[in-house]
Amino acid sequence: MENQITAVVTGANGFVGSHLVDLLLEKGIKVRSLVRKSSNLKWLKDKDVEVFDCGLFNVGEMKKVVKGANYIFHIAGAVKSKKPEGYYKANVDTTINLLNACLDTKDSIKKIVIVSSLTACGPATEGKPVNEETEPHPITTYGRSKLAQEKAALNYKNDLPITICRAHAVYGERDTEIFIFFQTFNKGLMTTIGMKDKQVGLIHVKDLVDGLYLAAVSEISKGQIYFLSSEEIYNWKMIGDITSKVLKKKPLKVKVPHFIVYTVAAIAQIFSMFSKKAATLNIEKARDLVQPYWTCDVSKAVKQLGFRQNISLEEGIKRTCDWYKQMGWLK
Repeated sequence: MENQITAVVTGANGFVGSHLVDLLLEKGIKVRSLVRKSSNLKWLKDKDVEVFDCGLFNVGEMKKVVKGANYIFHIAGAVKSKKPEGYYKANVDTTINLLNACLDTKDSIKKIVIVSSLTACGPATEGKPVNEETEPHPITTYGRSKLAQEKAALNYKNDLPITICRAHAVYGERDTEIFIFFQTFNKGLMTTIGMKDKQVGLIHVKDLVDGLYLAAVSEISKGQIYFLSSEEIYNWKMIGDITSKVLKKKPLKVKVPHFIVYTVAAIAQIFSMFSKKAATLNIEKARDLVQPYWTCDVSKAVKQLGFRQNISLEEGIKRTCDWYKQMGWLK
């Protein structure tokens, strides 16, 4: 097809990336996937996607991948690492490499969307969700690395059309992280952190990738930062009540004191020293978990991009759990 729009997606094999690939293909956009040689490509199987496995450290090869592309979506990164430098290497260095590769082909590029995180800004306070004007105050190495990624990307904004989207907690079909909550719930147990209920935003992956697409095609998003999350704010009681309705389960509800969370995290971190893999729960993750407010204001994305939360929490949880059952992940 002549003049077909081409998009490059880093991390296209992952949870969010594969859903974005699906959306782009639905819109008739040609997709190039930029992954590592060791990447599991099961979510790209039988899809009309060009796969390039040069990773994000070979700038020469990346130049071939991005040549002539119209949109670049940078989703790949690290959410856990045994050492602080691992976060910066995977989140900052890769971004700089990708943007350097794009400089030679900038005439064809309409937008580069960098997927960041709410953690780059930090937690909210009671009654005041963070927004794009909030002074960033990340509380973990991961959050600091994502903020450093944003700053590195914005250094290129005079040469490249950069847009940054800060994603919140994402759930949905193909997810393996929040899946643990549904898996435990299905077995009859719901654990919540702390004695007081906490406020959170949750975004279904379909709404997130819609937002990323809108950020890419927007005429006014260049050089801007947007939060992408649910328009509604939830607490864990609401999430538990809806999950109970969807799964038809009434689990035992256990509130875990903060000191126990930190204790378990410390033990997990010690054991991870003897493993090649980073611990999913560590002291910094515990610091994230005990925060009372992980909420953000998405009104800028709503006004400027036309972003909306189209999938309610109940619909999203039902879709997600139905898919887990279909895949045999939930019995």
